[in-house]
Amino acid sequence: MGNVTLKVDDPVSHEDGQQATMQALMEATLDAMSDALVVTDKTGRVVVWNQAAEDVTGYRRADRLGKPLPEAWVQSAYRSGATADAVASGGRGHFYTDVERLKSHAADGMEFESGAQGHAVRAELHHALGHAVLVMIRQSVLRDELGGRIGTCANFYPAEDFDRLPHGENSEGKRLSRVQDEMQEWLEESYRTAQTTEIPFGVLWMMVDQGEGLRKTHGRDACEEMMPAVERTLSHGLRPSEILGRWGESEFLVVSHERSMDLLMEHGRRLAGEARTTEFRWWGDRIGLTLSVGAAQWHPGCTLAELLDQAQHAMQASVFAGGNQVSRAHEGTKVTSQD
Repeated sequence: MGNVTLKVDDPVSHEDGQQATMQALMEATLDAMSDALVVTDKTGRVVVWNQAAEDVTGYRRADRLGKPLPEAWVQSAYRSGATADAVASGGRGHFYTDVERLKSHAADGMEFESGAQGHAVRAELHHALGHAVLVMIRQSVLRDELGGRIGTCANFYPAEDFDRLPHGENSEGKRLSRVQDEMQEWLEESYRTAQTTEIPFGVLWMMVDQGEGLRKTHGRDACEEMMPAVERTLSHGLRPSEILGRWGESEFLVVSHERSMDLLMEHGRRLAGEARTTEFRWWGDRIGLTLSVGAAQWHPGCTLAELLDQAQHAMQASVFAGGNQVSRAHEGTKVTSQD
């Protein structure tokens, strides 16, 4: 009988093959992400730089792996102090018009103030070709099972063009513009999340019916005293995950995650009822306040600008109906008014 040779797989080679396959799958998965992803180890050297990061920043992965981040990579990042406190404490977030914006400049380009941990903020990234790229960026510290820091992760995407989004009237200048900038960050993040996770997302566009008349009869100072009073009252009726912010001289937006338009309308009515309880006095006179509200629910294929346009038209329908109304928006900005 001739010799028989049995072929046995080398266990070491088999394990190496599995690791190579897993590595290839991981790299393919990271490159399939629409968000840019950058991960650094605890020494600040890059260990992950996916294809989207190449597209957004202009820096090639081969040139970045194993090296520190580019110098001055993050030009600036900011978030309102009130908002940062709200996020850090897990409380409701909303923006007061008298809060100054805080700025942070990180030494390694991957650190923001503690309130921004895990939450997207606006930043300017330094592109490989030298120009600034406005992005929404979320940064997280990576820790081992004992809580020790092992690295930092940032995922980001280009911010939408702010000028294309419809706004309320604003002649108040930089102070109100800053609040609108903060509100835009929340809008863009909610919109992006809805696109990728299908988490329900809608907005309530609110106008204080007495705002314009109050400015004419009592002056702008009276209106600016009135708006924080309404804001404080509305904050008591917010869901924990909702955001309330100024969107105009007499207007607010609420970013909501109600599951349907019907629930969003019901919530809008509750908030409108809360607003009527606002205790506002000017020179001893108690002034009753009501809201005109427009509700719009995001659906796949709807852009952020279209969603806001629908909400604004719905709010205007409530104004046209006499105020103290909540109206729902439909595709094509068709609206119906309801008490």
